[in-house]
Amino acid sequence: MSIPRIQFLAVGVLSMLFMLSGMANAKVDETKAAAKAPAMVAATDKKPADKSKSTADHSKFKELDKNFKTGPDVTKACLECHTEAAKQVHKTKHWNWEWVNPQTKQKLGKKNVINNFCTSVESNQTFCSACHVGYGWSDDSFDFSKEENVDCIVCHDTTGKYKKIPGLSGHPNYKSMEWPPHSGRFRPAVDLKKIAQNVGKTSRQTCGSCHFFGGGGNAVKHGDLDTSLINPPRHLDVLMEKDGLNMTCGDCHLSDSHEVSGSRYAPTASDDKGALIRGSQDDRNPTTCVACHGNEPHESEAKLNHHTDKIACQTCHIPAFARGNLHTKMTWDWSTAGKLDDKGHRIRTKGSEGRDLYDSKKGHFTYERFVIPEYVWFNGNVRFTLFGEKVTEDKVKINEFMGSADDPNARIWPVKVFRGKQPYDVGNETLAVFHTAPKNKKDDAAFWKGYDWDKALTVGMKAMGVEYSGQMKFVESEMSWPITHMVAPKEDALTCDQCHKEGGRLHAIQDIYMPGRNNTPIIDKIGWTLALLTLIGVLIHGLIRIVASRRG
Repeated sequence: MSIPRIQFLAVGVLSMLFMLSGMANAKVDETKAAAKAPAMVAATDKKPADKSKSTADHSKFKELDKNFKTGPDVTKACLECHTEAAKQVHKTKHWNWEWVNPQTKQKLGKKNVINNFCTSVESNQTFCSACHVGYGWSDDSFDFSKEENVDCIVCHDTTGKYKKIPGLSGHPNYKSMEWPPHSGRFRPAVDLKKIAQNVGKTSRQTCGSCHFFGGGGNAVKHGDLDTSLINPPRHLDVLMEKDGLNMTCGDCHLSDSHEVSGSRYAPTASDDKGALIRGSQDDRNPTTCVACHGNEPHESEAKLNHHTDKIACQTCHIPAFARGNLHTKMTWDWSTAGKLDDKGHRIRTKGSEGRDLYDSKKGHFTYERFVIPEYVWFNGNVRFTLFGEKVTEDKVKINEFMGSADDPNARIWPVKVFRGKQPYDVGNETLAVFHTAPKNKKDDAAFWKGYDWDKALTVGMKAMGVEYSGQMKFVESEMSWPITHMVAPKEDALTCDQCHKEGGRLHAIQDIYMPGRNNTPIIDKIGWTLALLTLIGVLIHGLIRIVASRRG
């Protein structure tokens, strides 16, 4: 008899014996289990109480009962009561788009980093500042100290009608205008009076007005952030479920003096301090899972708590991203951009899901839905490849998550790895910055206007204080984004066998031993031999008892 057949027989017989022995106690075990089981929460159609109710009705404020001409006019009215608000905003990353990593000393923030989406803010502020919490940022002359330049209502609008259009330097449209260009669709002028009289706390919609649209469109950049989270069903996000907990961004990303906690530049990879008492005064990051759930969150499956010292909560509880009704962008190839049709017009082709597969302005893309993350060791430190750093023409890692198996602060984290091809300045041996969006109708240096790489690179590199060498190639690049949203309910979390098997989820994590995945043949043979000997012993014992009972 072959070894596999012996193994199969041994397992089968042992299973039968254990099943028979357990039947006698089945009723008792059921009773005990029923006694210990927590009561099921009754289903209800009632929504949770509205947590955003304010003690002030802004529609009754005489300061807001006027027809405002511009956004800064609204801010001036806000500051009559909220006297310190603008000063507080001026100290935040949302305002300065700048942050220094205390570990690496790198100067980061949107103003300084290069990505493999639209690549850089520099020379493109008129377009990019549509997601800035301010008005008027079009170039380096922008006054960051001017209080009325702060945009209060972009975060505090409750009407859902406040929109900032790219190309207006952070302003909304004060008159009706066609948007998108040449679409035949017109966006009405923003009603500043109505919006100002209906301000309130931040919401998933206000935060998402920028964060859902990063990288140039809905669901493009992050994969775990898109408009499906405005009113998500339970299976998409158990925390934000509209008829469940209905948590908002601000419930986790707590703010202090307008500084919002949590950062993609330096997320907290591990938290060993246990649950955070809300209101306590310390320097902890309140956005971690541990801050609410503690380090031993599994009561009925205590064995799972043994994983928390090596595995981030998100690894098991976010089994896939882009689980809503939108595909997320996974690749962007700038090297094919600039192609025009026979009449010299822009080309756009769309896939079955309505997403662009090719755009003359941007090149080729691929999109995916229900994407399984990639997994890396991460200790909370992220190193970026910044402008001016010498890089080769090989694949460039725009950012790198630091950490290893022997790092006590590192955990296995899920990430979205975005892959692209982008311009590289051969002479300067750096990633290249190029002028993307036109500042006005006469700006033919912008790539999206003239489709001329040399002009676009000349202006973009000059904005960075460097002269373009005149030699350009396209290099492959990778950029990683932590996956922290779209938290699945526990019944949809990863099961043991999704990792503990050959070719499982963590196949790329090869510097640890994992039962079920890493097998040692000699140990396996010893184990199965012992199991077989145990089976033989049980059978002999049973046979002796049967013979003895008949003789007796």
